[in-house]
Amino acid sequence: MDVVIVGAGVTGLTAGISLRRTGHRVTIFERSALNNEVGAAINVPPNVGRFLLPWGLDPIRARFVSSKGMYFVSHSTFDEQSFHDHSRNTALFGAPLYYAHRVDLHESLKRLATDPDGPGVPVKIHLKSEATGYDSDTPSITLSSGTVIAADLVIAADGVHSVAVEAVLGKPNPPQPANHANCSYRFLIPTAELDADPETRFFVHGPQALGARIFAHPEGQRRIVSYPCRDYEVINFIGICVDKDFISKREDWHASVDKSKLLKAFEGFHPGLIAVMKYALRWINDTIGPFLPRSFLMDTDSVFGKRNRKAKDIKRWPLLYRPPVPTWHRGKMALAGDAAHPMLPHHGQGGAQGMEDGLAIGLVFCSLADRSQIEERLAIYEKVRRNRASSIQMLSNFGFDEAVDGGVADYLEGTAVPKNAGDMIKLAYEPDVVQRTVQLMTEFDPSFKVPEGFFATEF
Repeated sequence: MDVVIVGAGVTGLTAGISLRRTGHRVTIFERSALNNEVGAAINVPPNVGRFLLPWGLDPIRARFVSSKGMYFVSHSTFDEQSFHDHSRNTALFGAPLYYAHRVDLHESLKRLATDPDGPGVPVKIHLKSEATGYDSDTPSITLSSGTVIAADLVIAADGVHSVAVEAVLGKPNPPQPANHANCSYRFLIPTAELDADPETRFFVHGPQALGARIFAHPEGQRRIVSYPCRDYEVINFIGICVDKDFISKREDWHASVDKSKLLKAFEGFHPGLIAVMKYALRWINDTIGPFLPRSFLMDTDSVFGKRNRKAKDIKRWPLLYRPPVPTWHRGKMALAGDAAHPMLPHHGQGGAQGMEDGLAIGLVFCSLADRSQIEERLAIYEKVRRNRASSIQMLSNFGFDEAVDGGVADYLEGTAVPKNAGDMIKLAYEPDVVQRTVQLMTEFDPSFKVPEGFFATEF
């Protein structure tokens, strides 16, 4: 079967790997040039580690950091309020929780998708190829150049703004700024540079430096989260807040950050955290930013070299949300990743749920005997994934320390609504997308088996 995937992010690449390993020919069309990957970190939790590692992803080569735990810390005193231990994740859930630099995860997935020595036909990736239209019946995509690309199956994994959503639903359904918190600031700082500054050295020492830290304001809607990545050489920061003046509904990866707005948003937080933010802002906004054209803000190394690098960049992103949609597929086309279920970052599951989508897409099309079964198998894919991803999507509107909306029960298929961080983590990590897909595919076809070579090592 010839498959077109739109979007070469973690969802699209995972779908490409899975489809490649079940015998299909995959072409991915990506609107960017993939030479300016946004520098942010990402969680690689046990629910995806359980299949990524057997696929052959090497966490050591990818420089992942295995989390030691999650610390809830007072935003004003730095007193530790609670701790969730991650040291037993492998025993409990089959894999660690890893923290990764997004570029490192992306490169690892791209290697698995395109390596000529891997199982199946290597995935082809066409860059600078933006999809501006979808036809779910043919199925086909139309590129911005006007070129129409037809295939047996189309997977839309091109993000929260994908026009495929309208093609599937038959009406517009654009994402909206989140009600709970609508703005996030993200930046990375090398650990060595924090350690070299007396004002910020405290942040990279002690047991908390080996895990995630959540500094939440008690009134809600303001929090700072940090965790290490890239062999502990870099610390990732995300500040989440409400900004009534920030009404953007689309990301601008090259927009500069107003220093005063960032510091105002987290006024009242511990002076040490403010020192870290000032440290990040000092070079990008005050020293480097004024002398650079906007196009250089994504890659300061190319201008000043690594020796003078402080924070790579600081980004302000809108936090966008769309309630769960009633269906993910139409005709011979399906949604995946943020196109299907955009999530807020509170639980670190956005990328993981997209990768679960990708795994399931490949398995449901294993041993496809007849193309007339495509729509039926897309229905199985949706049955595997929609309720699962929708429940995580709704839970992700709130932090681990906050009460959740009871409406999530509609998607939990009888599972109790989680009441605390431990319940939420168990709900995210424990369900197994491989087992669930195999179960439903075996009901569809009792002779179904995961193909030999689908996993490089024992699953």
